[in-house]
Amino acid sequence: MQKTLALVAHDHKKPELIRWSLEHKAELEKHHLVATGTTGGLLQESLNLPVTRYKSGPLGGDQQIGALIAEGKLDALIFFWDPLNPAPHDPDVKALLRLCSVWNLPVACNTSTADMLITSPLFIEGLYERAVPEF
Repeated sequence: MQKTLALVAHDHKKPELIRWSLEHKAELEKHHLVATGTTGGLLQESLNLPVTRYKSGPLGGDQQIGALIAEGKLDALIFFWDPLNPAPHDPDVKALLRLCSVWNLPVACNTSTADMLITSPLFIEGLYERAVPEF
């Protein structure tokens, strides 16, 4: 079952995301990949796979990914954010992670969790169901 996966990384984490993506290319190539600006370009070049690229995170890309979550058009977020270096768009990062919690979207913020997510039978076979928030 093809899913839409968002791959996002802050500057200091981009090499780590590229390494992780290369290790999991066989699984990633089964899915529709989306990413924020620079990260998307690096992934496209490294993986030789199509990647839908949105704006750079600080220029609205994080919010574009957030819109996909709110519209039910995203199945998982792999977001290697950098907790040790503050970013000017930290409020956007917090909002993106908040949406993942609100919409019960699988999110991985490091290689360990990303490994578990991408290899999980629940994810691969589509056996999990996302909750719709109750207001």
